[in-house]
Amino acid sequence: MRKKILIARRAPADVIERLAACFEVDAVEGDGVLAPDELRARLQGKAGAYITGTERITAELLDACPALRAVCTMSVGYNHIDLAACTARGVLVTNTPDVLTETTADLGFALLMATARRMSEGERLLRDGQWKSWSWDFLAGAEVHGTTLGILGMGRIGQALARRARFGFGMEIAYHNRSRLPADTERELGARYLSKDDLLRQADHLVLVLPYSAASHHCIAAAELSLMKPTATLVNIARGGIVDENALVAALRERRIAAAGLDVFEGEPRVNPALLTLPNIVLIPHIGSATLPTRLAMARLAADNLVAALTGATPPTPLNPEVLPL
Repeated sequence: MRKKILIARRAPADVIERLAACFEVDAVEGDGVLAPDELRARLQGKAGAYITGTERITAELLDACPALRAVCTMSVGYNHIDLAACTARGVLVTNTPDVLTETTADLGFALLMATARRMSEGERLLRDGQWKSWSWDFLAGAEVHGTTLGILGMGRIGQALARRARFGFGMEIAYHNRSRLPADTERELGARYLSKDDLLRQADHLVLVLPYSAASHHCIAAAELSLMKPTATLVNIARGGIVDENALVAALRERRIAAAGLDVFEGEPRVNPALLTLPNIVLIPHIGSATLPTRLAMARLAADNLVAALTGATPPTPLNPEVLPL
């Protein structure tokens, strides 16, 4: 008898076909997020779950779905999954790192450029018919080349950003991380390790690339924003909860920092209405990995993980390999 799995969101056709060749598949056809009760109901009797970053896997859900053995998310971040609860119940969890590193770094640097050079502000002005004349300081933004890029969270994506900044734009690289990089990696990237406070004080452009956790919740709030230069920009391509959005709104309104660019939001897809009122902010809808080749690679890696997990093989990217074999 074939094992049953749930595909919780619309997935690429080849991914569904691959999983259907191995398992009995219950596939959600739309892009809406399943309500918790519906997710619990659809997971009854399922050995595996193919999910995205919007389906929450809690201890309560796991207790209600005792057949569940593997949860494979088509995302790098996994703060939507109670990893400790899964591990305690012998449920394997996997994610999709590496395949989106370069694409997300591209988007992060594009957002930095758009923020520094006031591109969204300029486009809105043009579309609204407000481009009437020229002046020497018309839409004058911040320099990027030759300035200091501060990176908070120097993992794969942070290092990819550092390479773009150093070798493409001649930027000075400073960073803070939970653990310092090896000396040879610092030399390769030309990166200086700083305390978090010193990083905030010295960065001309600060990019957030750290994982979300209880420890990183609102790690950029009023006190941290007060340390930044009034000419500095802040870009968040990590997770929304890392930034206290109300504190950010106040800092931008009062021009205590120059501008911000956000790809992620604390209550997404809901956006704090106050952010929408600000001229000095660039807002995009969590599209860091959104190129077709990268999204397909993520979807296929999630499928590879699920097939391996439920057929006795070792998945490519397990988060809690200690529960193997299932």
